[in-house]
Amino acid sequence: MSSSSFEGATPGFLVWRLSMKWRVAVDRAVAPLGLTHAQYALVASLYAMRRSGERPSQRRLADHTGLEPLYVSKLARTLESAGLLERTRDPRDPRAVQLALTDEGREVTRRAIGVVQGLLQQLLEPLGGLDSPRAREFTRDLTVLLDTSLDPFNDPETEQP
Repeated sequence: MSSSSFEGATPGFLVWRLSMKWRVAVDRAVAPLGLTHAQYALVASLYAMRRSGERPSQRRLADHTGLEPLYVSKLARTLESAGLLERTRDPRDPRAVQLALTDEGREVTRRAIGVVQGLLQQLLEPLGGLDSPRAREFTRDLTVLLDTSLDPFNDPETEQP
C-alpha cells in the first residue's frame, strides 16, 4: 500500500496498521530461531531486565510487556518446555513465579535482538534512521501516547447529565 492509500485514515487506524506490520515482520524474522513475536517480547524483556539486575515475576513481566498475566504464564510454560527459560517459586512470595533465561535462552535472545534491531533500522530509515532527531521525537511521541490512560467507559461525550 502506498501512503496515498492512507489519506484520511485516523491516527488509531494508522497505529493499528503499523503495529500489525511490525508484529508480522517480527514474527517472520524470529521464526527461524523458534520464536513468535509474543515470545520474543517476553525473552527480550527478560534479557533487558536481567541486565539491570532484576529477576522478575510473571506478574512484573506482564506489567512490563503489556501482555495479560495468563498469556505470559502460557508463553513462559512454552518457553520453559523449549529450554529457553526457567520458572521458579519466589522465596519471598510462594504465590509468585520468577522467570529467568537459561544459557540457551540468552543465546537465542541475543540473536533475536540482533535480527529485530535490523528490522527497526529498516522501519525507521524513512525518518533518518534509528539515531536521527525525527526517530527520537517519534519515540517520545509514542511514549507519551503509551503513558496516556484509556478508559472506554469514561467518554465525556457520551456521559449523561
